[in-house]
Amino acid sequence: MIDLHLHTTASDGTLPAATLIGRAADAGLTVVSVTDHDTTAALDAARAAAEAAGLSLVTGIEITAVEDEQDIHILGYFFDPAGPHLIAFLRAQRADRIRRALAIADRLQRLGCEIDTRPLIAHSERGGASVGRPHVADALVAAGHAVDRSDAFDRLIGRGRPAFIARSGASSPDVISVIHDAGGITSLAHPGLVRRDDLVPYLAAAGLGALEARHSEHDARTEAHYRDLAAQHGLAVSGGSDFHGDGGHHARTLGIVTLPPSDYAALRARVP
Repeated sequence: MIDLHLHTTASDGTLPAATLIGRAADAGLTVVSVTDHDTTAALDAARAAAEAAGLSLVTGIEITAVEDEQDIHILGYFFDPAGPHLIAFLRAQRADRIRRALAIADRLQRLGCEIDTRPLIAHSERGGASVGRPHVADALVAAGHAVDRSDAFDRLIGRGRPAFIARSGASSPDVISVIHDAGGITSLAHPGLVRRDDLVPYLAAAGLGALEARHSEHDARTEAHYRDLAAQHGLAVSGGSDFHGDGGHHARTLGIVTLPPSDYAALRARVP
């Protein structure tokens, strides 16, 4: 079984890489990809754990691009993580994540919801880990300003909420170019959540390789729609659980939402 969308504590997951890989093996997965946000910090630990467990690990990442002030997540696979252009690009991405998190914290303080930003900074300095709004949400919970991550997003830091600050950053074609430069292939993450089908021709022209038709929050109708859309634009299909850990994001999806081997073979065949 194949799952090409997993997260660790190097970004907004709740399990360290070795623990995640162990759970993946227990769930019957045979091919996995750790796709942390804007970082490959967990890759070495994941690879070592995968080798020990007899799993195949696909080099992966989920990079945030920005289109019309909307986050667009681009998955990258089969790339060289040592590519100098990629390393510099990801460093800048993570620096902007810290800038945004501190700006959100400043706005929260003005709203009477002060948080301790030291753990955010410490996390970012931990071997190239990336900081995101889920970490701000955790800080809000720790400070007693929110019940859980969902509450923090719903009332304070989600889009349209009083402490929300839009991301600034690279365009989707820029992200696609960076992954191509490192020898990889790209896929638009969870397009059913993004709801920007109008971007697909634009991204396909920029070199996008696939659409993530298989995803925990895609029902059968949504998956069929994106399989059709991928075929219309000559794209492959990727898929995975988007598992972040127990008791949280897609907690029950590990080993349940997987990519059929035929789709995986077609995706891998597109690698330069």
